[in-house]
Formats: sequence, structure tokens, C-alpha cells
Amino acid sequence: MIINLKYLTWIAIFGSFTLLVAAYGFEFLGDMNPCKMCLWQRWPHVAVIPIGILAIYSNSTVLLKIAGLVILLGATIAFYHMGVEYKWWDGPSTCTSGSISNLSSTELMTKILEAPITRCDEVQWSFLGLSMAAWNGFISIILSVLWLKATLK
Repeated sequence: MIINLKYLTWIAIFGSFTLLVAAYGFEFLGDMNPCKMCLWQRWPHVAVIPIGILAIYSNSTVLLKIAGLVILLGATIAFYHMGVEYKWWDGPSTCTSGSISNLSSTELMTKILEAPITRCDEVQWSFLGLSMAAWNGFISIILSVLWLKATLK
């Protein structure tokens, strides 16, 4: 059975869309604030959706390859985050919530005290012993394979 290559592309787009919906669902419905690295993991999925749609309508294998590599980068970020969560290596030493210039010391203290604290090195949710970052990494590898397989004509 030969699978239509555009069908593979739509599956890959849907996969990234589903991962984004799940991430926002955990954030807004599950009340789990994302850490900085969680947000980094979303960007590749956001990027490949329009790239994939453009690739389908322009029949561009170059765009499909780019999407596959972008999702592979996303998997790398996810696995890096997983390593930080499981204390295999250190993560970023700083987290920022925007510019603090032009804030008085009182405004800065209020902002700090009201900010939700979400650490990159703590697992907020896991399933079958794997964190969200790990699941994102493994699913992203599968999606990357779909993107790259769709380039075969």
C-alpha cells in the first residue's frame, strides 16, 4: 500500500497541532505554568504548521525537509529539557519574565512575589515514567520522520 505523501504531511501538521493543543490544555485547563524550556519546545511546532501548509500547496520538498529539520531541533530541545528534569545535566541558570527597567524597587518586588514559579528542573507531570518533555521529544522524532518521509517522491 502506497501512502499519499500529502497525507503524511497532513498527519505531521496535525501531530504538531495536537501537541500544541495538549501543551495549552495542560497550561490553561490543568493550571500548569510552563517553564522557559517548555515554551522553547512549542516554537518548532508553531513554525512547521504554516511551513507544511505552504509545502502542500506548492509541492515543495525543500519546505518539507525544512519542517522535518525544525521538528528535529524541537526534539533536541525536548530531550535537553528532559535531561535537566532528570538531573542528568544543568539547565539554564536564569529565567526571565521580561524587562525590569523603569520599575521601582516596590514594583519589582511586587512583580517577583506575584510571579508563578515554575522550575525547569522539576517534572510537573509524567505518564509511564516519562515527563511531558520526554513525550514531546519522542513524538517529535516520529513527526520528523513523517516530514522527511514525505519528501520522498
